[in-house]
Amino acid sequence: METRININEVQPEAYKAMLALEEYIQKSGLDKKLYELIKIRASQINGCAFCLDMHTRDARRLGETDQRMHLLNAWRETTLFTIEERAALALTEEVTKIQGGVSSQTYQEAFHLFGETKTAQIIMAAITINAWNRIAISTQLQPQ
Repeated sequence: METRININEVQPEAYKAMLALEEYIQKSGLDKKLYELIKIRASQINGCAFCLDMHTRDARRLGETDQRMHLLNAWRETTLFTIEERAALALTEEVTKIQGGVSSQTYQEAFHLFGETKTAQIIMAAITINAWNRIAISTQLQPQ
């Protein structure tokens, strides 16, 4: 693979803005394991090897199981995920594949389970990892 720019070196203010968004989510009170599931699922959809490598390791450190991470791509076909996790994953998928928008059913289920604040945090979490995925993919960051 070709060597590409390092956004942090070339545009440190832009990178700092991304880190501020990440910091907001980290401090928001959103469950850390749920946030890692959101990051992993969006990264699977986007095909971001760098982020998949990073966030599966982070999730494992938080106590997430390999079985759940291996089945995350098929979360609808298993009972391993809670109702809340399923709602967050559905919302993450629709935000990531935004062409059709977020359906009323997905939004209403998330809103019913999480309320206004947590729903907003989940949306922002999905947006943030999608932005990180796009940085990693476009600059060809490689897993460590």
